[in-house]
Amino acid sequence: MKNKLLIIGASGHGKVVADIAKKMNEWKSISFLDDNKRIDVSMGLQIIGTSDDVLKYIDDFDIFVGVGNNSIREKLQESLEAIGATIPKLIHPSAIIGNNVEIKPGTVVMPGAVVNCSTLIGKGCIINSGATIDHDNLIEDYVHISPGAHLAGTVKIGNGTWLGIGSIVSNNVSITKNCKIGAGAVVINDIEKGGTYMGVPAKIFKD
Repeated sequence: MKNKLLIIGASGHGKVVADIAKKMNEWKSISFLDDNKRIDVSMGLQIIGTSDDVLKYIDDFDIFVGVGNNSIREKLQESLEAIGATIPKLIHPSAIIGNNVEIKPGTVVMPGAVVNCSTLIGKGCIINSGATIDHDNLIEDYVHISPGAHLAGTVKIGNGTWLGIGSIVSNNVSITKNCKIGAGAVVINDIEKGGTYMGVPAKIFKD
């Protein structure tokens, strides 16, 4: 771990990431890279270049991808890993993390989130504000669990899946990769086919 943090992405999600990093108080300085050349400051922090400049900073900074889109975040993080970047995980001080929980690099756990015991959260995930993940869950890489989403025990969420705000996943349910679960949807059965699911109970809307 280095004493400086560089966040790729200075818009909405990147701002929240920066706010969490500030509250963690583990880095002496925090800066952004962003491809919008019309701005040079965000959240009071300097934007010191674009994403193409990342190699200039790889030796001196921890680097975190602050992009909300799952597929873009995956592409950026995988490229950082390929060049040997040091990628931290960010956990807001108000989050509750149980025993025997593993959280992999590039994941952010936001304010008020709860991750209960014996859960594995993959790399590059977003566990958003007030989301709850109960015991023995497996959250694969680059998943976004939106604010107020609730996962019961022994749930599996596949790579790149997005759970909308206020969605609910019942216990012992598995959701395959690259799904979108709509806001307020309730998933009570396994989802084995990628696509968009909505409603109570959740049903496929399109694939």
